[in-house]
Amino acid sequence: MQPTIEILDRIRKNSRDNKEEIFTRLYRYLLRPDLYYLAYKNLYANKGAGTKGVNDDTADGFSKEKVDRIIQSLADGTYMPNPVRREYIQKKQNSTKKRPLGIPTFTDKLVQEVLRLILESVYEPTFSNNSHGFRPNRSCHTALKSLKREFSGVSWFIEGDIKGCFDNIDHQVLANVINAKIKDPRLIQLIWKFLKAGYMEDWQYHATYSGCPQGGIVSPILANIYLNELDKFVEKTAKEFYKSRDRHHTPEYDKVTWQIKKAQKQLKTTTGQEKTTLLQKIAQLKAVMHKTPCMSKTDKVIKYIRYADDFILGVKGDKTDCERIKRQLSDFISQTLKMELSEQKTLITHSNQYARFLGYDIRVRRDQKLKPHGNHVSRTLNGSVELCIPFADKIMPFLFGKTVIRQLRDGTIEPIARKYIFRCTDLEIVSTYNSELRGICNYYSIASNFNKLQYFEYLMEYSCLKTLAGKHESTSRKMMRKYRDGNGGWGVPYQTKAGIKRRSFARFMDCKNTDLWTDKIIDFAIAHVGSRTSFDDRLSACVCELCGKTNVPLEIHHVNKVKNLKGKQLWELAMIAKKRKTLAVCKDCYHKIHHP
Repeated sequence: MQPTIEILDRIRKNSRDNKEEIFTRLYRYLLRPDLYYLAYKNLYANKGAGTKGVNDDTADGFSKEKVDRIIQSLADGTYMPNPVRREYIQKKQNSTKKRPLGIPTFTDKLVQEVLRLILESVYEPTFSNNSHGFRPNRSCHTALKSLKREFSGVSWFIEGDIKGCFDNIDHQVLANVINAKIKDPRLIQLIWKFLKAGYMEDWQYHATYSGCPQGGIVSPILANIYLNELDKFVEKTAKEFYKSRDRHHTPEYDKVTWQIKKAQKQLKTTTGQEKTTLLQKIAQLKAVMHKTPCMSKTDKVIKYIRYADDFILGVKGDKTDCERIKRQLSDFISQTLKMELSEQKTLITHSNQYARFLGYDIRVRRDQKLKPHGNHVSRTLNGSVELCIPFADKIMPFLFGKTVIRQLRDGTIEPIARKYIFRCTDLEIVSTYNSELRGICNYYSIASNFNKLQYFEYLMEYSCLKTLAGKHESTSRKMMRKYRDGNGGWGVPYQTKAGIKRRSFARFMDCKNTDLWTDKIIDFAIAHVGSRTSFDDRLSACVCELCGKTNVPLEIHHVNKVKNLKGKQLWELAMIAKKRKTLAVCKDCYHKIHHP
């Protein structure tokens, strides 16, 4: 039998070559065992693999028998997803608002992952290049880099915000959108079951009438399928709005350049004082030319970037055009997508002022500075997009939220010790600061004002030193002297099998992205090696990896982290030696592990 992953590769190729193609009979691929081993491989390493939903079903206990039971229930139509367990997570740093999060059972996660693989093969090649959220080989950085390239010279920004996007996805509209591409009633029915599964909160069942629960494996691809309709509408609107320039240069610029060329011709036939006068005139004309607007702004263009439910439009036109486009967006979102565009958060901003997108401040430069460009000078920065760190709105709240700093009565800021991590080891304290510092610096590594993070590094470093000093009842200076290395920095030494190593304090410049323009979005392809996964091989071998019994059915024993194992039991020693989070064991060993 041909491996299902190769069939999905072929489906993806067909979808890419013919974006209008209709697909049928996709449900049968949900009945193939090899996809479930691939799905388990994709899921078992996640932190949430051991998190329970409404029952005790987790990644632990995966086996061929479990896959067979799932496939049988899907084949006879008796499979019913469990309600998700609802939890709430904080929306933003220091925010009182919380976002609902749905936690499915692991069996439902497996089925959703297989469904996601099938839907991704069909839809991924058809998605817009302007969409970057929840897609392979795309991220916030690819969205921001595309914006930096595409939005040059725009006059206005339209910052889009849909009210409660994921919670308000209309189930009927979503089913109709999928049914237009996939003519398979059983697949549509399965998606409908997941949408209507409901949720449990405080052990009370609640039905779901709209939305895709955040936390579900299949929710991101369903949201992209839904919002792809918005992408297509904006691209259609951009084509209708487009108007080329009436002329390439402004009349004023053409007049000055003509005068310069005329004076340069006269130079060939003049000498003496007259030539000196002409040279002075040419220099004056060039000074005027460098201050005169060059490009004619008679063209009309719309540029568009979307990341999940956040989107931004760049418009070459006037404010009246922007207001009309905003009304068109509002009408489409309310009438077609059955959602609401937030009037308060959907802002029209002139491009010489900062707009906010994906945590960055964005504007278009109006810079008349001249820089060498080949054999001549030009205004290279004029009209280019600038990405900036909103230091006051993002970095400072982060530092206050983590109690890294405090503000004195005179308004000055000083780093302080974080007393709540005194109980950690010195290595854990430095590692905590390093991970937080690298996280912020990596995300803002493409910012134009990246050097502002030097102050952020200073505050983090001295807060770390004060935390170490507070733990040891010492001073920051003594801690730095104690842990100083030979390279002008400092770090905490720790013992490994290879000898003593040192965990140095991180530096913000090590996170600088120097490859801003060469990053390309890689076309997604389903990666596979051979026709089987390691889990398929291990379970099919029928050899217990703990006691060595042969010709016995196996189950996968799963742990969240190998480093948390104490090494007291035989199975713990085996997992530590193999450096694996999983162990394929017979049923007797599985029972002994869980009931010693």
